[in-house]
Amino acid sequence: MSDILYEQIPSLDLADFTGSDMVKKKKFVADLGSAYNNIGFVAIRNHYLSDDLSEKLYAVIKKFFALPDEVKQKYEIRGLAGQRGYVGKGKEHAKGRNTGDLKEFYHIGQEVEDDDPIKKEYPANVWPDELPEFKEIGLEVYRKLEKTGVYMLRAIALYLGLPENYFDNKVRHGNSILRPIHYFPITNPEAVPADAVRAAEHGDINLITLLMGASADGLEVLRRDGKWIPITALPEQLVVNVGDMLERHTNKKLKSTIHRVVNPPRDKMNTPRYSIPFFMHPRSEMSLAALPSCVDADHPKLWPDITAGEFLNERLAEIGLKKN
Repeated sequence: MSDILYEQIPSLDLADFTGSDMVKKKKFVADLGSAYNNIGFVAIRNHYLSDDLSEKLYAVIKKFFALPDEVKQKYEIRGLAGQRGYVGKGKEHAKGRNTGDLKEFYHIGQEVEDDDPIKKEYPANVWPDELPEFKEIGLEVYRKLEKTGVYMLRAIALYLGLPENYFDNKVRHGNSILRPIHYFPITNPEAVPADAVRAAEHGDINLITLLMGASADGLEVLRRDGKWIPITALPEQLVVNVGDMLERHTNKKLKSTIHRVVNPPRDKMNTPRYSIPFFMHPRSEMSLAALPSCVDADHPKLWPDITAGEFLNERLAEIGLKKN
């Protein structure tokens, strides 16, 4: 497939996939595959997260990040590798770097409400006492994005020639994470490391990432020809990209999208930026071994077999959240 040099990410209507028109559904799958092969991001409208609910979550996370550091640090729980609750400023860095990103964030994870034994693998979520509304809003957003992600993975499965429900049981009660992020204002640029950025270039760990609209510009995606393209999620749209687990499982047929969050111009360094991605993970036991249909003489197997849980542990160590 020849590269299409998109100047902006394609916008697709999820209702074309979930509706009863099979022609529209087939076109959605084809357009999604084309976009993921060329720029790696798509914008999705008619998903399951309402703008009203999105605005409620943004309002509550802005209140949380405005709390004094000593209050926020009460919710940074030792021993969780940052997988629940608060993670402080500069604690995470991109793979291959040592300088921490100019951000702080909060992690909301899976809540298992039945007798699925995987519940034992997940620590309890951490909720700030100062904002009692955080829990209800955060979990509702989590569920809406998770539902959207299931349909996106069904479309991806069809594009790969797999049964439509191939991913369903692999992501049921998966280890997905909702991450509200605060790229904090820099009031004294001289005091931060010269190479520090809001988020250095990286690929996401997970299967797919669903991103709510951010509060300011800054997100850029690396196009296949090496050019960085600015990305902004429009109102009523989610931006959805491929992560490293899906790249590995498809033997790089679908490529993890390299992206970054650049620092604002110097005169705007003292302004904050907020962003809320949803990292869709499978269950830990899912094998990320290359799909047989993605391996042939021209595309030899690139990586050894590994489970999603093993891969996640490796990457958490590489980005500074977990000690080896």
